[in-house]
Amino acid sequence: MNRRRFLASSGLLLSACSMGDAGERPTVSNPRATDGDEAFEPNWDERLTLTVGPKDADLVGSDDKVIQAAIDYIARLGAGTVKLMPGTFTLRNAVVLPSRLRLIGSGPQTILTKGPSETIDLADDSDWYDQEITLSRPGDFRIGDGVVLKTVNPHNGSTDVIKRTLVARSGNRFKINDGLRKNLWLSGKPTCSSLFPLLTSEYTSDVLIENLTLDGNMANNENLNGNYGGGVFLQDCNRYTFRNVESRNYNGDGISFQICHDVVVEDCHCLDNADLGVHPGSGSQRPVLRNNRLERNTIGLFWCWGVKYGLAEGNRIVDNRNYGISIGHNDTDNVMRDNDVIGSGKVGILFRDESRGKDFWPNRNLVENNRITDSGGEDGIAVDIQGKTRDVRIVSNEIRETRQPMNRIGIRISAEATGIELNGNQLNGFATAILNG
Repeated sequence: MNRRRFLASSGLLLSACSMGDAGERPTVSNPRATDGDEAFEPNWDERLTLTVGPKDADLVGSDDKVIQAAIDYIARLGAGTVKLMPGTFTLRNAVVLPSRLRLIGSGPQTILTKGPSETIDLADDSDWYDQEITLSRPGDFRIGDGVVLKTVNPHNGSTDVIKRTLVARSGNRFKINDGLRKNLWLSGKPTCSSLFPLLTSEYTSDVLIENLTLDGNMANNENLNGNYGGGVFLQDCNRYTFRNVESRNYNGDGISFQICHDVVVEDCHCLDNADLGVHPGSGSQRPVLRNNRLERNTIGLFWCWGVKYGLAEGNRIVDNRNYGISIGHNDTDNVMRDNDVIGSGKVGILFRDESRGKDFWPNRNLVENNRITDSGGEDGIAVDIQGKTRDVRIVSNEIRETRQPMNRIGIRISAEATGIELNGNQLNGFATAILNG
């Protein structure tokens, strides 16, 4: 084939590919299971299901190991369901979720919890390339335990947090499952704590979690920041769905996901957590948070950094200690619609002032048809739009104060904010309905 004929045939091939990309390929109407094809899969009537429980189950037990064994069996076969029977499962490490898993409980009678946490100082230096630590005393640590290692960074004074599993021991000396990659020097006062999320995963997709309860035993556990843990903690995961999950009493967040896309949280109940109820974390795109109850957390719904094109709809967000909803750093193009935000400790909906960059404010968000009631103390604010936030629409909301007006404000708009649309809102019972500047 000469050069001219080669280029001509290549052009035909590129043209065919372009036609296909334009949507002109035939519709897949009768998919088959084809090796390596993850785009289309037949709708099978039955897949493998393993039951796990304290009795009368395929795998009998009531700890993280038996749940993980069932999950790993399913993962080896590519997809399937783990059904948790009624009972209380007490975990010593996080349950790690693979792709293409359905983890289904038996309703409120399926409870995943953890024992009390313990923190022990390290007794020897470990360098960043080491894969072991030495504790100052043994405590109740066992092989297989999930732990969090904390230290002051010797170079910049920040706190380093490392999550690992103990895999071998000699006395107080433990091997961990992976290298440290941080310096645990005694000068930084390093510690080892029996802390972990109850459910966790990294770099996985297409998972359904349904009909179970997560109880973090907050009264007997130290705090674990929502950037590292929670009742649920996901990192770099896609297409997760949580349905009818209760996440409560965690000394941290109820449900936290970081850089995770197309996550759906619906008909869930996040209550009495120390920090955030639901935490769509940094860079997460298109989360859907629908028909949840977020009660008595420090913040009910916290849009983190760079969360975009999300929907929060039909949620009941009640008696959260600081804010019902908080939205801030580069969180743009989100919709908050038809939510009840009641009894927030400081502010009902807060648009945070994000002044550390050129344009990090929560722009182009819509707040529509919500009911925002009794926000804050004597100086409480129902909707607080701070900093240089722009192009926000506050439309057709019922914003009410049923207590005394005191110094309470319905909507406060920063003097630097621009393009704020207020249309069709009903504001009642405030000392100042709308405060500009």
